[in-house]
Amino acid sequence: MLSDLPIRKIIHVDMDAFYASVEQLDHPELKGKAIAVGGGGKRGVISAASYEARKFGVKSAMAGNLAAKLCPELIFVRPNFERYTEISKKVRKIFYDYTDLVEPLSLDEAYLDVTNNKKGNPSASLMAKEIRERIFNEVGLTASAGISINKFVAKIASDYNKPNGQKTVNPEEVIDFLEQLDIRKFYGIGKVTAEKMYQKGIFTGKDLKGKSAEFLEENFGKSGKSYYYIVRGIHNSQVKPNRIRKSLAAERTFSENLSSEVFMLEKLEHIADEVSRRLLKSKVSGKSVTLKIKYSDFTLQTRSKTLQYFISDKALILETAKALLYQEKLSNSVRLLGISMSNLNTETKKKPEQKSVSVQLKFEF
Repeated sequence: MLSDLPIRKIIHVDMDAFYASVEQLDHPELKGKAIAVGGGGKRGVISAASYEARKFGVKSAMAGNLAAKLCPELIFVRPNFERYTEISKKVRKIFYDYTDLVEPLSLDEAYLDVTNNKKGNPSASLMAKEIRERIFNEVGLTASAGISINKFVAKIASDYNKPNGQKTVNPEEVIDFLEQLDIRKFYGIGKVTAEKMYQKGIFTGKDLKGKSAEFLEENFGKSGKSYYYIVRGIHNSQVKPNRIRKSLAAERTFSENLSSEVFMLEKLEHIADEVSRRLLKSKVSGKSVTLKIKYSDFTLQTRSKTLQYFISDKALILETAKALLYQEKLSNSVRLLGISMSNLNTETKKKPEQKSVSVQLKFEF
């Protein structure tokens, strides 16, 4: 039973159209206009789209040429990740004024555990409102927030009143909230899984809740067990500050397909240089090198090698990537190459203490 479980006060903060909003902040002439970050060139892919562009169906991960057809007035902007990182750090600094239990998911979103917070404020909802106001006043951007008893529900809730809004799902509302939810809104259930659920007669959280744990495991494997619990409001994952980076990567999509390994080696050198710079900036190194190859027919292949020692030097990364490229004959011309480093030498820092409280109907959110 949910009422028998310890719960936390979790806020999920999600910046609104972050990359695009930063560009509009820095370039006032772009405000109110449909813009896409990235996606330029014949084969570019969009990283983010402003809300003005989204009205036309433009979205992240969409090919730039398709986006231009949907929105002829779309303005393409080159990404500036150094600037996005700078802004992200300012936002994160605000979070730490309220709690040390901050788990960044990316540059534009994070979980905050405010069960026991630095402000001594019993209301997570009021703190979320204050955090959003501070982000707007101090940084100039808007953010949305979801507030609830665990990370899963908080993340779903943050998407409800976007942009520049928030939603609180109180303890006594969680079960009803999840039962009425379209299965496509469940965080972690992708398009393929949703289609499979439809075939099994599962369209809402209530439908999902009606299935036994055995049925869900039989049809959805290991994930089935987690579905059984999350639809009942049970999600015990704690907010994890100082998340350990598990990998670091860079890749390039080419304007023309490459069939010559000589040209590929030239591209790999630039990619290896970027990976090396990122490793050195993060003060980490890795043992495992993975070469990612996407062919012109969009099939994907990865080749990996684990070394006996940690590396971050460009020359060593490139040497290993070259060996992987020559490991076997390419099956087609290539549209994308990438290099990733994993098995990193990151160390766990001491984590702040994380407490929970027993759920009560009058527990203030």
